Amino acid sequence: MLNSLLWPHANTCLCFYAAVVLCVLVFLIGQLVKMLLSPYQESMPQIPPGSQGLPLIGETLQFMAAINSAKGFYDFVRIRSLRYGNCFKTSIFGQTHVFVSSTESAKAILNNDSGKFTKRYIKSIAELVGDQSLLCASHQHHKLIRSRLINLFSTTSLSLFIQQFDKLLVKSLHTWENEGTIIVLDQALKITFKAMCKMLMSIEDGQELVILQQDIAHVCEAMLAFPLRFPWTRFYKGLKARKRIMSTLEKIMAERRRCSLPNNQQDFLQHLMIGNDDKSCSEQVSRLTDSEIKDNILTMIIAGQDTTASAITWMVKFLGENQNVLDRLYAEQFHIADKTSKRPFVTLEDLNEMPYASKVVKESLRLASIVPWFPRLSLDECEIEGFKIMKGWNINIDAKSIHLDPILYEEPNTFNPSRFDDDSKPYSFVAFGMGGRTCLGMNMARAMMLVFLHRLVTTYKWKVIDSDSSIEKWALFSRLRTGCPIHVSRINTN
Repeated sequence: MLNSLLWPHANTCLCFYAAVVLCVLVFLIGQLVKMLLSPYQESMPQIPPGSQGLPLIGETLQFMAAINSAKGFYDFVRIRSLRYGNCFKTSIFGQTHVFVSSTESAKAILNNDSGKFTKRYIKSIAELVGDQSLLCASHQHHKLIRSRLINLFSTTSLSLFIQQFDKLLVKSLHTWENEGTIIVLDQALKITFKAMCKMLMSIEDGQELVILQQDIAHVCEAMLAFPLRFPWTRFYKGLKARKRIMSTLEKIMAERRRCSLPNNQQDFLQHLMIGNDDKSCSEQVSRLTDSEIKDNILTMIIAGQDTTASAITWMVKFLGENQNVLDRLYAEQFHIADKTSKRPFVTLEDLNEMPYASKVVKESLRLASIVPWFPRLSLDECEIEGFKIMKGWNINIDAKSIHLDPILYEEPNTFNPSRFDDDSKPYSFVAFGMGGRTCLGMNMARAMMLVFLHRLVTTYKWKVIDSDSSIEKWALFSRLRTGCPIHVSRINTN
């Protein structure tokens, strides 16, 4: 009777121990297989770490939340970079994005010697600036468009632009002392917009200029918006603004074809149209279509106005908070002013004699990182940072992380123009990109910042009222939320 009662218990124990032994054997076999396969696995690159987020929408909601915060959309990248390291992946707007932040990766991707990458912005940006824009063109298409535009940025064109910009700037600065508090960003946007419209299309004043500036602002505000076409959305308003801009450009081009401008009034648009309309030109491949002209005029307005105005604003803020830098700058700029006092405007040659101011410009661009990352599309499977990058993935060079890397820059968060006394490590400064897609307007943007700096420093002393470094919401480029309010007082040159 007792044996019959104990037997089921003994049977249960035997089953339990057998199960334990089986689990141990399976574990040991698994470890053995892992050891045998580990050399092979280590030789195969893995995909970058990171999260793809929710099905379909990925981490788009987190990205949009960052856009709508005072830290700016780059905070989305910063948080993941701290979590995953120099290379990570995520999913935004239904596409896989990889972010990399080393000089080696920047060199490999931006040089693009192997032809494995092309430029591609997120859908909202591409639709707003147009698929014929330099920003969105494929590798071969980009070469064609760039070859047609590059002559417009010659030394002769730059010299003329500097004179026009200086004239406009002197006129604008003259009114500042009567306005009390100056919002630098607002003033810089107005000045750079007028300068770009004068250079590109010879538009200087009038209602047409006011409407065009409003529409450009709508396009810029919509660039990071979720691409929904409902009437109340930023994206829809941006598309409508783009349509009006294209219509305006069409009217201007049609009018010019009826009544050509005099030779001494030719601008960028006119030069592009002459090349486009010249039937005797044998270089058919170099001609731009009307769509290409319009998309790239829009692109140049946005790039010339928004990025440069943002950079000027940060520069004024940094200088106002670093008196030692400003004192050294005063000495250089008043020396230049003494030499140019008998001339109405500064020249390109004058700008070339501003070594310290040039370092101030470069340091402002480094610390502010107006364009925080550069997007590319992987055309083939490749390896970056030891990780596998799949064909069709978006890969982005994280310029801001490179600019703030303590290995590359000592005390990277300190404003110190003298750090550029020595040559910096290659690909450690990528404010204008590198390689075949380096910003066409790089020298023009640098010139605008130097002219602005010279005129401001030799005309006014200023005090930054609000030192808040929060970023403006919904802005594609790193704009100060406050706009950098300052008090100015005119310098008595006597």
